[in-house]
Parts: sequence; structure tokens; C-alpha cells
Amino acid sequence: MTWRLSKATLESLPASIAAPLYDRAKIVPGIVHLGLGAFHRAHQAAYVDECLAAGEAGWGIVGASLRSADTRDALAPQDGLYTLAVRHGQREDLRVIGSIVSTLVAPENPEALLDALADPGIRIVTLTVTEKAYLRDAAGDLDIAHPDIAWDLSNPGKPKTLYGFLAKALLRRTAAGAPLFTVLCCDNLPANGATLRRLLLQFAAKRGDGLEGIASQVAFPSSMVDRIVPATTDEDRARICEQLGVDDAWPVMTEPFCQWVIEDRFTAGRPDWERFGVTMVEDVSPFEDMKLRLLNGSHSAIAYLGLLLGHATVAEAFADKAIRRFVEGLWGEAIPTLPKDAELDPAAYTKKLTDRYDNTALQHRTAQIAIDGSQKLPQRIIASALQRAGENADISHLMLVVAAWIAACEARGTQLDAGLFTDPLDGPLAAIAADKPSAADTVTRVFDAAGFAKGHTRRDRLAKATASHLQAIRGKGVAFALLELAKKKDSPS
Repeated sequence: MTWRLSKATLESLPASIAAPLYDRAKIVPGIVHLGLGAFHRAHQAAYVDECLAAGEAGWGIVGASLRSADTRDALAPQDGLYTLAVRHGQREDLRVIGSIVSTLVAPENPEALLDALADPGIRIVTLTVTEKAYLRDAAGDLDIAHPDIAWDLSNPGKPKTLYGFLAKALLRRTAAGAPLFTVLCCDNLPANGATLRRLLLQFAAKRGDGLEGIASQVAFPSSMVDRIVPATTDEDRARICEQLGVDDAWPVMTEPFCQWVIEDRFTAGRPDWERFGVTMVEDVSPFEDMKLRLLNGSHSAIAYLGLLLGHATVAEAFADKAIRRFVEGLWGEAIPTLPKDAELDPAAYTKKLTDRYDNTALQHRTAQIAIDGSQKLPQRIIASALQRAGENADISHLMLVVAAWIAACEARGTQLDAGLFTDPLDGPLAAIAADKPSAADTVTRVFDAAGFAKGHTRRDRLAKATASHLQAIRGKGVAFALLELAKKKDSPS
């Protein structure tokens, strides 16, 4: 019989494995986290684990999934414990995290999640639900026509979306005289706290019940999170379990680098995160812009170019000289769009990114990064391109990323496996591709479907540059497109 990682087996772990030394029985929940995925477990949960180890026993995490039961099914038999594997080169350091005290699956039991959110002891709600879960329309507003939003407005007692759960919980807390929690968004949205506040208020305006006035009193600090967390493989599980001497159904792989920048606006208290490396600031937007445009933007570039060139992982793709050179050019276009007065150091930041992308121990798959491009590219690429276009500056590298995304979507089912990655716009994208339009017509229709640069006077310039790249990729391949761009960059002006 193979034993499972749990509170009963913690003491049997090898001495080389870092494990919680605090008494987990004394931990009290203070945070509900929505979106119990690998990133949260490698990032926020690890920071909270440090706080619990330092004696802040009131900040245990109730983790909830709004969709799948997979994480709950893996962690519940393990008493919420799991292994965090920090990998670089040939080194791998293992640490068991104990900050998640219970796990919930919202679709199975919405009432249980509502009870947790309404608990007066819960002072913070954090979220990592991915961009598409915010259910925005092409203009960036709440998609009132979305069937899940329509359901929540008609069935407030059985919510499906994050808005429905937050709304019902705020009403319950107000009725019970409990203080309002702080909502801390940790997703890659521009001005994520302010964005979530605006979307929830739009939901509240449709809902009524006095919710709009209540929601307007909630604190929504913005935050920026950064850590590379590749998907866990069966090989990872086998290797980790062998080192533990017990089974762990879902260990999490990550890198040594970890960053969290948070606006310090909390109405009901917070953990002493800064003791463990979290940066508390008045305004997170400069850090957010740098991360979205330099890390996330280059990640998307590496993903789509890498897939088209047959590279399965970031490290493999970044080792391709053509891709590495392209990323350097992309950074060259994106860096001037960052705020000049925020004491940022983009040169040092991109040097760290280069080192991180070269980490061959992290098998960060390009297909994993490629998911949901239509939701990610606006803040990662389009925002920089619009700013550059307004200054009449070059946008060649930026728009090649968008062309590579379109080309990678078109390549599924032929050059690439049909189900290699998905996108919320897969239906409209397939319909566009089926008509076999020209590159220019394709780009126009894709921009319309995705809402890229909607209403901007410089949209045509972005579309024209994208279409030129897409035509080159379709005609002679992505390697040719990269070579032509490199020649253009080298040619005297």
C-alpha cells in the first residue's frame, strides 16, 4: 500500500523536505480564494504559508473552484497539503504548503461557497480565475448577454459567476452586520482591482437590491503577480512522489523567481506579507504595465512563434536564435511605452526574464501559454501598439505577435494538433477561416470579433501591419517572416 501525503504522514517525510512546522489545527480561515489552480498554489498560497509559519494563524485559505473538481479531488484526501517544487537547472527544492485549510467546488455546492464568503472571519477574497472568467464584451464591459450572467441575475440564490457569488455574499454580510471583505484580484487584467470593481458595479446596477451601494464601499486594491508555473506532468508527479516517499496527487512546479506587488488598501486587515518579499505600494500600475508588456507579451510571442516552428517549451523556443532575437526586438518596442517617472528598471527586468526563459528545468509548454489569446493580447500587445502608433513609432514586432496568434489558430487541425490550445473565440475564428479570406480581410474580421483596438483612430494601422505579417506567414512561413523583420531592423534607415 502506498501512503498519501496528509497530516498523518507529514512527520514521515525526509528531513530534506521543508514542511509546515506550525500547528495546522489552530489555523483559522481569513481568506477565500476563487480559482484554485496551480498558479495560486505556487504564489499567493506560498506567501500565506510563510505568514502562518510566522504565527499569523488567522489567515488560512478556503480554496474554491468555480468550474472543475479536479483540484479539490486531489487535495481533499491530502488535508489540503501539496508539494511546491522550485526548479532551476539541475536543482529542485521541495516544500510542502499547508495554507489551504479546505477546498470547495462551486458548481457542486454553491451554498457552501456562499457560507464561506459570508463568514465574518473572512476578511479578504482573492481571485485567479483567468481573464476569460471576467465575462467581458468586446468593449471591455460586463457581457450582460452572457448566459451565466443572465442566470445569476435571474437566480441570485444559485450563482454561477464570480459576480453572483460576490454579490450574494456582500448582501448576506450586510444583513448580518458583518464587515465587508476586501477583494484582491490577482489576474492579468490592466488595473485589475479597478476593472473588477467596475464590472461588479455594472452587475450590481442590473441586479438592484441595494447591491450597488454596498459594492461601492468594498476595497478593490490592484495587484501584480509574477511567477512562471508550468503544468504538472505525470513525470513530475512520479519524481516528486519518489522523493517524498508518499504520493502527492498534484504537486506544483515553479521557478525560484516570485514577485507580488499590491496596493495597500485593505479595510479589514491583511497578513504581514511584506516580511516575506511582497511589495506594498500606493499605485501598482507601473509594475503591472512592465510585467504585462514585457513578460506576458513576450510569453505570448514565444508561444505562438514557438508552436509554428515546432518548439514544445519556452526554453526550447527561446533557444531558437530567431525567436530570441525577435523577443529582444519586441522588448525594444514595448519598453518606451512604460511610464518614465516610476523608477522602473526595464533593462534589469528583461535580463532576469532572459535568465528565467533559459531555465531548462521548467518545462513550460508553449501550448499552455497559447490558451485564450483573444483575451490576453489586448493588454499584452495591443495597448503597447496603440501607444506606439500614436507616437508614429514602429509596431512591427508587436503586430507580428498578433499575426502569429491568428496563424497558430488557423494551423490547428493541419500543421498543429486540432486541440492543442483553445480560445473563447474558437467558433468565430473557425467561421472566418472556413471562408478563406485574404490576409487583410481575415485581420479585419478577427479584430472585429475580438474587439481589438475598437473605436481607436489608429486601429487601421495596427490591422494593416498585422495583415502584412499574416500574408508573409501564410505565403512563406513564420521563419521567413522573422528573417524579413530582422533584415528590416538591420537595414540603415
